[in-house]
Amino acid sequence: MNATSTGALLLCRADPETVRPLAHLLREQMLLTRAGEEWSVLVPEGKPWRGTGPSGGDPEPVDRVIGGWAGALAVGSGRPVLALWWDGDRAGYTLAAGFRRPVGYIWLADGTPVGEDEAMRTFAARLGLDPVLDLQALEELTRPDPESDADARLRGLLAVLTRTGLTLPTGLGPGESADRLRSVAAVQRGVERVEWSGWRDAVRVELDAVESGSLGPWVRGPRARVIAAAQLAAGLPLLLWGARRRSGGWAAAGAVLLAQGALGLAYHRARAGAEKP
Repeated sequence: MNATSTGALLLCRADPETVRPLAHLLREQMLLTRAGEEWSVLVPEGKPWRGTGPSGGDPEPVDRVIGGWAGALAVGSGRPVLALWWDGDRAGYTLAAGFRRPVGYIWLADGTPVGEDEAMRTFAARLGLDPVLDLQALEELTRPDPESDADARLRGLLAVLTRTGLTLPTGLGPGESADRLRSVAAVQRGVERVEWSGWRDAVRVELDAVESGSLGPWVRGPRARVIAAAQLAAGLPLLLWGARRRSGGWAAAGAVLLAQGALGLAYHRARAGAEKP
């Protein structure tokens, strides 16, 4: 592993149709493709960890950037989102699941584990992995092994997740540079480019997804209004907290919640108005 091999992947335990509208709200250019029957993968087209930070200062580390995105997607979708990242010195993962505290683990470039063993147990529980066989394989990744570097540790993690149906396209894997990941993702069958094109298009994409998705019957009525109000109530303080902490990821999570809450209420009112004689 070297300084040029910095890269990151977002693995979402949902199909692309579910991930697409939420990925738009991250306001980042990404490539979206399927990664098995129950998984999708998002590949960043840019390298925000090389630019300036939210306050115009030093850039944020790749793990903080990708972890923030994972938190935003998990809050918005209600599905687990796994961020994998690596740079010249370290590699690791962050698992986000709803409003629960994210869990993560880190290895140094030579494979030395520097995380907490409890993280692996929480990881297995939140993804519904086998508490015996899968957890045993995960715990092996937390023990010293001079033959395994950080890339090998992440590949071992992915090997366990294949039992959940995860299948990453060939070439999308730990240790590859961001440019290589982007070029591989771009030629995958059914790949989609996700990019921010303004709030109007974001609203249209979100409503199209709602109309055609399995959640259509749940977006109207008293229950839908309560959910939308709760998203607004949670999103604003989270957005402000992220801004105060200069954390683009948590600010994005707040923005996603605010957008979903506002869209939910607007959709309900628009549909109700359209049905009036």
